[in-house]
Amino acid sequence: MKKHNLYYEEITPKRQFFDVNLKEIWDYKDLLFLFVKRDFISIYKQTILGPLWFFIQPILTTIIFTIVFGKIAGISTDGIPQILFYLAGITCWNYFSECLNKTSNTFIENQNIFGKVYFPRIIIPISIVASSLIKFKIQFLLFLLVFFYYLFSENTHINPNLYIFLFPILLLTTSLLSLGVGLIITSLTTKYRDFRFLIQFGVQLWMYATPIIYPLSTLDGKLKTMAILNPMTSIIETFKFGFLGQGTFNWYYLLYTFIITFLLLFLGIRIFNKTEQNFMDTV
Repeated sequence: MKKHNLYYEEITPKRQFFDVNLKEIWDYKDLLFLFVKRDFISIYKQTILGPLWFFIQPILTTIIFTIVFGKIAGISTDGIPQILFYLAGITCWNYFSECLNKTSNTFIENQNIFGKVYFPRIIIPISIVASSLIKFKIQFLLFLLVFFYYLFSENTHINPNLYIFLFPILLLTTSLLSLGVGLIITSLTTKYRDFRFLIQFGVQLWMYATPIIYPLSTLDGKLKTMAILNPMTSIIETFKFGFLGQGTFNWYYLLYTFIITFLLLFLGIRIFNKTEQNFMDTV
């Protein structure tokens, strides 16, 4: 009589306080790349201009900001050409807001996939951050073209400095910050759907609370304190300071942003893991 050794694998939800299985994510790297490709292609698949919208969107936004806030409102840009000043802020902010908006809908938009097959759920928000990075690179190229135009033009005061090498750290911090906040919001939306309607409005308010259309140097008192408490403020200001030579750079402001980013990411993963265990019952 033959004996058969049966092998089975039990898949259980995460139970730990903070659990990110990097090996498991690496094992599903092909799926991660597939989601990145899907996210990138699906956005403009049925549009006429396609990826050209990656350029058109920041250009139109920059023109509107220049007319409304630069020409009509007369808001200072610290001597930086208005188009370059606004484009610098828009380039960074667009990446943050896109990651945040899309990550915030992870559970709602992918409930059909989650209910059919197992894979590390954290892969989808990571794929969103990665696919949005492709769009950011295209828009960053646009910024560089405008940047070099003004850099070699006469009568402009563009003074890039060594802090420009902080750019990779700023980009990583932006992605992790948007990921952490997005994970918290998507976990809450599985039970409280009202957050879906508030997120767009909230992100818009957050943008105006960030020195994109105005430099931090124009604020003082409580307004400046409130702006500094915004973790995106030091990222935008350091980016402008490194590339343009104008802006408010402070290591303590950056350290504060790093700490807040870590805490929000830590909290986001914890809530995401907890929600993942029973979200199909509420989503």
